[in-house]
Amino acid sequence: MTAIVSAQHLTRKVATSAGSLEILSDVSFDIATGDTVAIVGASGSGKTTLLGLLAGLDLPTSGRVTLAGRDLTALDEDSRAALRASSVGFVFQSFQLLPALTALENVMLPLELAGAPAARASARDLLERVGLGPRGHHYPRQLSGGEQQRVAIARAFAGTPRVLFADEPTGNLDNATGAEVEALMFALNRERAVTLVLVTHDEALAARCGRRLRLAGGRLVADERAAPGVPA
Repeated sequence: MTAIVSAQHLTRKVATSAGSLEILSDVSFDIATGDTVAIVGASGSGKTTLLGLLAGLDLPTSGRVTLAGRDLTALDEDSRAALRASSVGFVFQSFQLLPALTALENVMLPLELAGAPAARASARDLLERVGLGPRGHHYPRQLSGGEQQRVAIARAFAGTPRVLFADEPTGNLDNATGAEVEALMFALNRERAVTLVLVTHDEALAARCGRRLRLAGGRLVADERAAPGVPA
């Protein structure tokens, strides 16, 4: 299958008062279209830094990231932003909804920014799909954590992304609500053939993915795939 995301010899260093700190070191892998991939590892292993590089939110010190056939390291910030808008969805642990907008308006926003026709109708359909049709007129503060994350997922899928990046998507949810959100993400992955790349400390969530990339000390130490015939 064609790689939708490719990391080649990624290294990321940051300057500190004590000198240069290497967060990632020579990380390489490809992710095929439609895959479900969990990036796992202990706190401080470089998981969120890697996710940011794959999504073009940050640039590596050395190495290259290719996303949807484009070399992110060869693009300027405006071009990377345009590529994210056309090809990427995001779900964060803290939901990142705009508090002044209703649930419906939050989902409509990426559609309106893209100039999509019938943005309101499309957003309503997505809210229905995530089980929040009747809650479209509510503001984030009027929704539970699980409902806010459902809105965030609907918003992430509104732009018909090719890749969904999720950073600890169930980290702020109780077990039952987290399980519902997980099921929704994997259902939309199957229905829409969207590649799912998530960072998680939850081994049970990681086990649902077809592949697990395990980091330790900024290095890729294991690339684990589900056994044939085992559903992700």
